[in-house]
Amino acid sequence: MLEIQRIRQHPDKVKEAMKAKGEKETDLVDQVLETDEQWRKTVHQLDQLRNESNTRAKQIGVLMGQGKKEEARNVIRETGEMKQEVKQLEEQVRGLLRKRDDLLLKIPNIAHGSVPVTKDPSGNEVVHTRGKPLETDDDRYKPHWDLVSDGGWIDFERGAKVTSAGFPFYIGPAARLQRALIQFFIDKAVEKGYVEMMAPYFVNEHSARGTGQIPDKEDMMYVIPRDGYFAIPTAEVPVTNFHRDEVLKADALPLRYVCYTPCWRREAGSHGSDVRGLNRLHQFDKVELVKLVRPDTSYEELESLRRDAEELLEALELPYRTLLMGTADMGFTQSKKYDLEVWSPGQKKWLEVSSCSNFEDYQARRMMIRHKKDDGKTEIVHTLNGSGLALPRVMAAFLETHQQQDGSVVIPEALQPWIHTDRLEL
Repeated sequence: MLEIQRIRQHPDKVKEAMKAKGEKETDLVDQVLETDEQWRKTVHQLDQLRNESNTRAKQIGVLMGQGKKEEARNVIRETGEMKQEVKQLEEQVRGLLRKRDDLLLKIPNIAHGSVPVTKDPSGNEVVHTRGKPLETDDDRYKPHWDLVSDGGWIDFERGAKVTSAGFPFYIGPAARLQRALIQFFIDKAVEKGYVEMMAPYFVNEHSARGTGQIPDKEDMMYVIPRDGYFAIPTAEVPVTNFHRDEVLKADALPLRYVCYTPCWRREAGSHGSDVRGLNRLHQFDKVELVKLVRPDTSYEELESLRRDAEELLEALELPYRTLLMGTADMGFTQSKKYDLEVWSPGQKKWLEVSSCSNFEDYQARRMMIRHKKDDGKTEIVHTLNGSGLALPRVMAAFLETHQQQDGSVVIPEALQPWIHTDRLEL
């Protein structure tokens, strides 16, 4: 969440930033400031009353020593009443603070100054393109759902029977390719200095709130009501919460983690061609890259994070483009975000396979992740994450791009040591 001091000093700028992200309830800023003012006044009252009560309490011993027992009893009665008032004010302070923080959670992060202010996704900027999209007028490049159906590699119908739509089975070569891609992504990240992690697949409400899934994305998550857990929509949630409520040593940063997990998303409201095949699943695999860094290095770290994801696509010989997302297409918690889109020759369109984001201190403030600065003072860290990479659309584009006319799929040289073959056969 945003620092309260930032809202106190620049309420109009916060409102404008909310509008840029398409948020209409800018009166939340006024509600925060009103509640904050009430909280500060009540804290002032509480401090005054405590001081007065302490001062009066010190008089009791003096009065008793002077033999003024009646006056001492009166002071004892007064201080007793003051203590009751102190308790009431303490409860008011806690209530106002909870109310203020609940309101703060509903205000989105402010976009970085380099982010284009846009009204819709058409304002996103293409900042980098690699490779030439394969365009053909014939039907040589089948969409992946036809390719895997012909080969019996992925079974969507039996997945729907066992669970529901969006929960496919990967079989034989597809399962082998999926496993190889996951290991390839992890190993490449480890080579770059990321620490491999295995994380829980379920998180509690506090963790979901820490990374911003609550109160923004509740409808997207699967809930386990009996135990109060959420199935993770991304490894970002457990991995970023790993250091929640901690003060890291001055020399601990940057921290870089890589984590593979299955992910679960309800994808409420999704329909049409965008959900066909592997385009949009309810359960899917993803390798996530997470960073905790010093604030003065976070944008440099964002660029290196983006390159780490891009280089994976280059190794797989997949044409891709990188987009700087505008304010209208960013998301609630990000301050700056790049999307990586890979070309799908079978569908003849771009598919998003990674988002690389800087959250600045927005998430870490919720989780109270701090670090010791060189001067010994503490400071909220900056958090970043990116998909490195999400498997379903990578798999779709991979199969479509490297398919041969006989139905086999050629394996790029960079991946061959992980899958131990140069071709997947029908």
